[in-house]
Amino acid sequence: MERRQFLEVTAAALGTTAKALADAPMPTTTLGKSGLKVSRITLGGHHMGANGEAVAEKLILRAIDLGILMFDSAHVYNKGKSDEYYGNVIGNKPSLRQKVLLMSKAEKRSKAEAMQQLEETLRRMKTDYLDLWQCHQVSEHAEVDQIFGPDGALEAFVQAKKQGKVRHIGFTGHRDPAVHLRMLEGYDGWETVQHPVNLIDPHYLSFVTNLIPKTRAKGLGTLAIKSNAIGQITKQGVAKIEECLRFALSNDIDTVVSGMETVEQLEQNVAVVKTFRKMTPAEISSLLDRTAHGPIGTAVEKYKRPEAKAAVIRALHSDGE
Repeated sequence: MERRQFLEVTAAALGTTAKALADAPMPTTTLGKSGLKVSRITLGGHHMGANGEAVAEKLILRAIDLGILMFDSAHVYNKGKSDEYYGNVIGNKPSLRQKVLLMSKAEKRSKAEAMQQLEETLRRMKTDYLDLWQCHQVSEHAEVDQIFGPDGALEAFVQAKKQGKVRHIGFTGHRDPAVHLRMLEGYDGWETVQHPVNLIDPHYLSFVTNLIPKTRAKGLGTLAIKSNAIGQITKQGVAKIEECLRFALSNDIDTVVSGMETVEQLEQNVAVVKTFRKMTPAEISSLLDRTAHGPIGTAVEKYKRPEAKAAVIRALHSDGE
């Protein structure tokens, strides 16, 4: 079923209009030990720029109208334009800035370079602080060594929080849960972690199985990404959008960072979240049994470490939601 058809069917089934959807309460929760109150869906900062500045800014405004509280970006997204889109809509508007949570990320691994990226992000967003700043797309063990090493990026994150330039700090990635575990074990001050959560993930290098229990035990806030494996789950006919979102939300996570390119897609996904019914253990088991018999691993999750050690090392995938 195409996205447009799904939205029409969903709207008809709910007997709702766009205004009624906007007026319906947005489910919220607390983002772990950060204490931040977040909406259960977050506007992804990568895909929102797919159709240019005007559409991106409409997405931000409509997301606010629908009750979304958390807004995602990264220094690298759309070559810095994603940060700027938020600045154009929210920056220099104190009343609006106080209503939303802005997060961005830095992919540089040295203290000096990470701090430079933070300053650039703050300038682009036209704000003097971020609610959440994350160490972006940590993919290899060598990167962990750099981050924790002398003059590594960790020093920038600790300093920025002390200075009040960021309220909370965390890290992200999608390639290998073992790398995330090293990040988790190497520093107790992380407050959030962001990683894939989808109905293919449990079958290979699973973040759901290997990471969530440990991050939750430490009280970290959990942000789910790639609920649709950057479109591959629906593209390959593995599952529908609604199943992808329901599965992600049915796990022990706080918010789904969802990549949406149009206002229509935004409204569709928000409709699913606002009418969310948690999957039962039996439903999850049945769903995973079904997906286990189809394409799994990097056939779907192309951003994860290749299965065979002898595989040609591909360029790291850009961390879009």
